[in-house]
Amino acid sequence: MSIAKIRGRARGAGSEFVLACDMRFASREHAVLSQPEIGLGLVAGGAPTHHLPFLTGRGRALEIMLTGQDYDADLAERYGYVNRSVPDASLDGFVDDVADRIASFDKAALVEVKNFVGEVSLPSHELQAPTSAAFWASATRPAGRRRLAAAKERGLGRPGDFELRMGRHLPGLDRETGA
Repeated sequence: MSIAKIRGRARGAGSEFVLACDMRFASREHAVLSQPEIGLGLVAGGAPTHHLPFLTGRGRALEIMLTGQDYDADLAERYGYVNRSVPDASLDGFVDDVADRIASFDKAALVEVKNFVGEVSLPSHELQAPTSAAFWASATRPAGRRRLAAAKERGLGRPGDFELRMGRHLPGLDRETGA
């Protein structure tokens, strides 16, 4: 059983990591989730295209993947991106209580329930390789290279407004790069 506790930004690979967890709980005041790759001219490579539709539904998965917007914890909860949005002051205790409760139950029963739920709600592992290949191919295309370079110039990977509000900056890369 894997439980993600999100108290900050989980974008791109960070989002893909938490999507691979069994449950996700987010700080109402501090969590931000997104799949910004589209704004960088990339195809997300960690299979969010396969995980998100199971969690959020097709339309919302497409919205998340095709807009590159940032989602606060409350909207992420309404969409199914996270299980629950919790006040930050209560997040640690809440997640500990969930984990302790689950850990108190019969392990064999937990495994069986998790396996049965997974059979109908998880994407096939065979989908990972094509997704990864699409990511690397998109990173070598001219548009992807231009948009990544523009994002780095604007502050990608460095403390500042671009990282804090990436979802708002991505559409501007189109005008600046001509991509």
